[in-house]
Amino acid sequence: MFGIGRAIKELHDGKHVCRTGWNGKGQFLALQVPGTDNKMTLPFIYITTVNGFLVPWVCSQTDLLAVDYEVTTATARTETAVERELVAA
Repeated sequence: MFGIGRAIKELHDGKHVCRTGWNGKGQFLALQVPGTDNKMTLPFIYITTVNGFLVPWVCSQTDLLAVDYEVTTATARTETAVERELVAA
C-alpha cells in the first residue's frame, strides 16, 4: 500500500488504483488523457463507481492523506454495457 504521490505515478504509468478504505468495492481511479475528438483539453482523473459509471474525481482531504492506495486490475465497463443497463432499468 502507498500514498497519493505513488498513486498518481501509477496512474501516469497507465495503471488503475483504488483505496482499501473506500466503502464501495470495485471503485477505482484512472487517468484520462484527451484525444483529438475529446471535448476535454487537459488530462484528468476519473473514478469508476460501484455502478460502473465514470465521473471526474476530486480527492478529499482524507483521500489526499491516505496511505492505503493499491494498484488494481479492475477495468471500466464499456459505455455500451452501461447504456444497456440504463435502458433495462
